[in-house]
Amino acid sequence: MDVLKMTALELSEKIKQKEIGVEEAVKASLSQIEKVESTVHAYVTVDAAGALKKAREIQKKIDSGELTGPLAGVPAAVKDNLCTKGMLTTCSSKILGNFVPTYTAQAVENLEAAGMIILGKTNMDEFAMGSTTETSAFGVTRNPWNPEHVPGGSSGGSCAAVAAGECFLALGSDTGGSIRQPGAFCGVTGIKPTYGTVSRYGLIAYGSSLDQIGPVARSVGDCAAALEVLASYDKKDSTSMKRDDCDFTEALTEDVKDLRIGIPGDYLGEGLDPQTKAAVLAAAEVLKEKGASVEEFDLSLVEYAIPAYYTIASAEASSNLERFDGVKYGYRADDCEGLHQMYKRSRSEGFGAEVKRRIMLGSFVLSSGYYDAYYLKALRVKAMIKQAFDRAFSKYDLILGPAASTTAPKLGESLSDPLKMYLGDIYTISANLAGIPGMTVPCGRDDQGLPIGLQLLANCFEEKKMIRAAYSFEQSRSYEAPQMDALQKKKLHTESMQMKEPDADALHMDALHMDALRAGKAVE
Repeated sequence: MDVLKMTALELSEKIKQKEIGVEEAVKASLSQIEKVESTVHAYVTVDAAGALKKAREIQKKIDSGELTGPLAGVPAAVKDNLCTKGMLTTCSSKILGNFVPTYTAQAVENLEAAGMIILGKTNMDEFAMGSTTETSAFGVTRNPWNPEHVPGGSSGGSCAAVAAGECFLALGSDTGGSIRQPGAFCGVTGIKPTYGTVSRYGLIAYGSSLDQIGPVARSVGDCAAALEVLASYDKKDSTSMKRDDCDFTEALTEDVKDLRIGIPGDYLGEGLDPQTKAAVLAAAEVLKEKGASVEEFDLSLVEYAIPAYYTIASAEASSNLERFDGVKYGYRADDCEGLHQMYKRSRSEGFGAEVKRRIMLGSFVLSSGYYDAYYLKALRVKAMIKQAFDRAFSKYDLILGPAASTTAPKLGESLSDPLKMYLGDIYTISANLAGIPGMTVPCGRDDQGLPIGLQLLANCFEEKKMIRAAYSFEQSRSYEAPQMDALQKKKLHTESMQMKEPDADALHMDALHMDALRAGKAVE
């Protein structure tokens, strides 16, 4: 029985039937991490000892009937911008290279309460600022389908870990497509729910009005089950909403006969790779054959989404990142003469180039004389984009399109041209500006064998329609996983974290171990 080929739901069912033990499942994931991590580098921190200890605890609760949920006993991973008590949370930045939180994010607590085991923290673009997972201070993550290509970002570590079989499910965060785009690049499924559905308590903020936590998994069913676990009202989060329609697994049906699907003509024009376009339209045809009505329409305002998004996101980032000053926690520069020099050097040395670029842009658009010209105008455009989606959803149940204009680019191509990287987010950022849910599902591969992702968008609080269409399409094709044995044969020179010993103690990386790996120094 090959545990790693199972979906999260299948694994949990096998555990309940006593065909597989929880510890066996965790060991299978850890063995895969040991096998491929030096190439893929999906993780920043792996807590093998903690995961094995938790597995034994969860097994007892399952055996006693205390845990009966559909994901009990499943090994999972968490993006490294979600706080975890006693485990490093770095945001893949030198400035937080030694930060160990004293509390756990609500979303992570929800997973643990459901009986899932956290294996570790996944790599990401620094502070979620990037689309390739190349801006991480701890090395790039590589696409499991081809290690010469990026996995996407900023949740590239989470998506790569699921694709490479290093976990069964992972959490990501989506500010402008950071779950959906890497999900498409890595050939896995990812959901960004309606803004406010999942508590942001414990998520280290990038753009507070845009960020939302969501699941990444191999199947639509796994994501739906995980979203049920994640969705909850949290009084600790002022943007959290009370919802009574979170039984998302009810939508796992192939019936799409009543769904009206619109394809924005704006999404199919110049800049879209022909192979991606063909795969997306073929997926639309599958849903049409199953009874859904499908037609093209004009969404409008698409061209204004990118400047509005990067103005708003950078403004919020410049404010959110003010707290990282070398005083309270994280990296602090040595031998500083006075407080202001300490601030300046700690932030200059602690932040990477992309983070500095966005802080400067955000500070500029919020500055006196430019606030009205840029930031307030961007907010007005955001409202207009929401109105455009409202008009679209008065006619259609779902909007269908690509998740990205091309398949995963090669490493280094995007970083050499930041503007080109920003433009690559054109299909995903509108959902964050409007606060609507979105998801991506694999729908094919290009002539290089790289995955292509289909994106579905729904109106606020209508995730079930989106899940229903995605599940129906998923039933028309079998899940494909990258050939990791072939991947291992490639001789790569990488700065990825090396795991020299196969046992749990070697894989366990607590704060002391990680301090030795980080350039940052602990603040007493």
